[in-house]
Amino acid sequence: MEIHFKIIGALLIVLALVHVAFPKYFNWDEELKSLSLINRQLMAVHTFFIALTVFLMGLLCLTSSNELVETSFGKKISLGLGIFWAFRLFIQFFGYSTELWKGKGFETLMHIIFSSLWAYLSIVFLVTYFN
Repeated sequence: MEIHFKIIGALLIVLALVHVAFPKYFNWDEELKSLSLINRQLMAVHTFFIALTVFLMGLLCLTSSNELVETSFGKKISLGLGIFWAFRLFIQFFGYSTELWKGKGFETLMHIIFSSLWAYLSIVFLVTYFN
């Protein structure tokens, strides 16, 4: 199971770093112009803290995989992470409109990849807790 935590750690760190490109990729300078200053800044600040949280989750998985798998406290942390990513998987299907990806090649591929990633994370963390 520890190998899965190492893989997850690396994937989460990459995912966190990808957040750096969000403003440019999603054209936030133009797209968010009509928002108030507080809403524009909320987007930037929340994106930063989401990326930081994902990065720290990845770092935890890379550096403490044995503890997450073997100790009672680690298993409780794994349960929390499993619940977190299970909710993220749920939101993937029920929080976003299918209009955003359905019938669009790249977007559909990203939907499949990220749905698979959220499922993988959920399963590994929850199986760790219940084993």
